[in-house]
Amino acid sequence: MAEIGTIARPYAQAAFDVAKAENNLAGWAAFLQGAAQLMGQEDIRQLAQNPKVAKNQLVSLFEEVLKPSSESHKNFLRAIVDQGRLAALPAISKAFEAHKNDYEGSADAQIVTAHAMSDQQMQELVAALEQKLGKKLKPEVSVDSDLIGGFCVTVGDEVLDMSVRAKLARMQSALTV
Repeated sequence: MAEIGTIARPYAQAAFDVAKAENNLAGWAAFLQGAAQLMGQEDIRQLAQNPKVAKNQLVSLFEEVLKPSSESHKNFLRAIVDQGRLAALPAISKAFEAHKNDYEGSADAQIVTAHAMSDQQMQELVAALEQKLGKKLKPEVSVDSDLIGGFCVTVGDEVLDMSVRAKLARMQSALTV
């Protein structure tokens, strides 16, 4: 069977194209996130995989829970169910978010700090990172005391590790060579 990312890519592109045409990127992102979260529930996954459950029942269930706000959302949902691609919804949502970020010139950023930072410190860090990367960042911040000091930032496939732990590891490597 094809990899889930390969299956999700054309659906995400189609959803993005429709969302852009409707000027409703945020609405589509919220709709797809909700659908992905719904598919993340074990009982819903089992129901979706059950061959005794009719496709129209699945569509009705998803429409009742998600309450699609437009006819295009309903059509997309019907297409996903008809093609048996409900399992791909989390990957579709993620790929859609990547298209949306590229279009808007933004990116999701995972920022891990050694210690909690004040709002002002975080704003300064995000501003510096935005200038360095040339993108508007949507930060998701967490604290990991194992870093000892500093921070580690992941934006897409780029990692900027400015932690004391990483510096110590580099020093250890240099000293043992």
